[in-house]
Parts: sequence; structure tokens; C-alpha cells
Amino acid sequence: MSNPTHLQYTEEHEWLTEAVDGVSTVGITAHAADALGDIVYVQLPEVGDTVTAGETCGELESTKSVSDLYSPATGEIVEINQAVIDDPASVNSDPFGDAWLYKVKVEATDKLLSAAEYDAFIKA
Repeated sequence: MSNPTHLQYTEEHEWLTEAVDGVSTVGITAHAADALGDIVYVQLPEVGDTVTAGETCGELESTKSVSDLYSPATGEIVEINQAVIDDPASVNSDPFGDAWLYKVKVEATDKLLSAAEYDAFIKA
């Protein structure tokens, strides 16, 4: 699965949409989902929480390991995707689509990569 070019990426394998009315959507990449294996549990921040770019804000648990979720942006959580909490395996099957994780009202972002830069990073 190629990385969508309209998204920005972190070196921790999260993606971020361009903000619409100040709000961006966050998820993990297919590369991260594949590396984790079968995801069985998703812990996300709560609506109203403030997250900080580059800091942990949740975790993903798979049959292989537990991995921290890092926020690509600083801001307030405005929505979480309850569907991924109810069906964590959906993150493996549709990481760039319906299995987004949360939406954040963006105040600032961490250093983000383009799709081409992220592709080069994961190949290195």
C-alpha cells in the first residue's frame, strides 16, 4: 500500500491531514500497522484532552507488542474514532481510511514529512 501524497507523516509512523477549519485527522501508516501485526487494543486520548507534538498520547497493542502512539500535532482532541476502539483490527485493514484514530484542533505541528520523504525514511 503506497502512502497517500495528500498526507504528512512523522518518523514515528503517524499521519496527519491538512487542517480543515483548524482540525486535522490523525492515524497510523500502513507500514506501522504491518510492523505491529494484528492490532487487538487501541487506547486513544479523550475528547477535550490536550496533546503535544512528539509526545505520547495513547497506545496500540498487537499480538506481538505494545507500541506508543505519538501525536504529530499540539492541540485539543475534538473527536475520537470509537469504531477503532470497538474493532482494533480495522487499523490493520484500513489505516488510511475508516481506521483514522482522532481529530485534533491544531495549534502547532512537529517536524512532518511529505509522502516521498516518508517513503525514503522507511526504506532507509
